[in-house]
Amino acid sequence: QVQLVESGGGLVQAGDSLRLSCVASGSTFDLYSMGWFRQAPGRPKEREFVATIAWSGTDTHYANSVKGRFTISKDTARNTMYLQMNSLEPEDTAVYFCAAGGSTFVFTEHFTDYWGQGTQVTVSS
Repeated sequence: QVQLVESGGGLVQAGDSLRLSCVASGSTFDLYSMGWFRQAPGRPKEREFVATIAWSGTDTHYANSVKGRFTISKDTARNTMYLQMNSLEPEDTAVYFCAAGGSTFVFTEHFTDYWGQGTQVTVSS
């Protein structure tokens, strides 16, 4: 089993930056990748893919909606993943979930084996 704990959410204004963190513990040697999803208010229950990174930290992928503004990274020694979010927009308001998968990149919920509890990000206009 793997446990994921997010932190770093908050209330910011449009154009501001925020950094989310996710610490992984437990059987992390089984992980292939980690990533971030988000669930916006009033949207269907499906979580939207944001970004994913290989467990080794050598390969990353982003949703088109955040490419160029968000950066995913990983401190392998600390089992910690980060999401640096710049030029935030009101449309980025959502609960952000840390995710991890044991077989491939966590591009969708289908490939995700573990979830964090979520952290709220609110961007005011």
